[in-house]
Amino acid sequence: MKSHETPAGWSLTKLSEICDPNAPIMYGILQPGPVILDGVPYVRPSEIDPDRIRLEDIKRTTPEIAERYRRSTLQTEDLLITIVGTLGRIAVVPPELNGANITQSSARIRLNRKTANLRYIRQLLRSPIAIRQYDFHRLGTGVPRLNIHHVRDLQIPLPPLSEQKRIAEILDRAEALRAKRRAALALLDELTQSIFLDMFGDPVSNPKGWPVESLSDLGKITTGGTPSSKKEGMFGGTVPFVTPGDLESDELPKRTLSDHGASEAKTVPAGATFVCCIGATIGKMGQASVRSAFNQQLNAIEWSNSVNDDFGLGVLRFFKKLIATWGASTTLPILKKSSFEKIEIPVPPIESQAIYADRKSEIEQLRSLHRNSLSELDQLFASLQHRAFRGEL
Repeated sequence: MKSHETPAGWSLTKLSEICDPNAPIMYGILQPGPVILDGVPYVRPSEIDPDRIRLEDIKRTTPEIAERYRRSTLQTEDLLITIVGTLGRIAVVPPELNGANITQSSARIRLNRKTANLRYIRQLLRSPIAIRQYDFHRLGTGVPRLNIHHVRDLQIPLPPLSEQKRIAEILDRAEALRAKRRAALALLDELTQSIFLDMFGDPVSNPKGWPVESLSDLGKITTGGTPSSKKEGMFGGTVPFVTPGDLESDELPKRTLSDHGASEAKTVPAGATFVCCIGATIGKMGQASVRSAFNQQLNAIEWSNSVNDDFGLGVLRFFKKLIATWGASTTLPILKKSSFEKIEIPVPPIESQAIYADRKSEIEQLRSLHRNSLSELDQLFASLQHRAFRGEL
């Protein structure tokens, strides 16, 4: 935001200028050392989800190391921002982490409550206004980062305190609606899994004693490929090109191939199951909604007549941990096709599988309604954000 765009009665200030003068914006511990079970907790970026700190994953360091970095000690309702890797994740410090610390990959922000409202600044630091500044100042290519002075110099459009509270209230309410819709989607996912377990039991332990067969006997297994980018006309057509990043997502694949490109890659029909068998996302899964191509990190299964497509995906999801374990013996996790084919799964009667698929379809219809509602709420929230920090609410 430029100064001439600042609404009347607002100011444009640096983030550092609205912080507690006795607690400047600061990064944390450089080397936390070995994990100490009864030590001082510290927060890493990997534990900062969007607007939440995963307390169950927190590590602890020695009191001596924490004391050396007491300048970055946390207090309840401090703000944390990630400055290495995924930039700009924001979370509020809960009471459980009062007295904890952070690593050098995050920064602590302690606001001066006389001039800045916590909920307003939290919303602003997650908005496009802040994200554009993170992108402008980002350093590095492989692992992006922000210097601490970039955080201190972030430009903050600041209305009077009463207006900050009003804006935060509006955005928080809209955000709460989005959170409820996401929670409803998560519950529907749990319902699908519960129905599976009720009908078939845990397929890994197979308590109901269903016949067991290897994947190689239950369908055609193919490893994907990528057409050469040096050849013209390979990409940008109508055939979805599935990669690991597209799996376990409600979004359409980001890339497509032309018919010519698809002829040089591997394709599978609708209903085939995709499983990532290489890299950090090993074990991720998905299903082809139409004829699709896929890259070499994925194996695809075209199920035989003895396995319903939806049952096949459902049963394999329970083997995700096993796939990751089998592939973890090398620096780069990888499960070879020859090993993948040996995975054995229970095979109940096809009629029972079809009943499960029908119930799953009913749940998917509900999920579609919730996804559409969430999309509308996301659009509303984006519009409110855009207007809020321009003084147009």
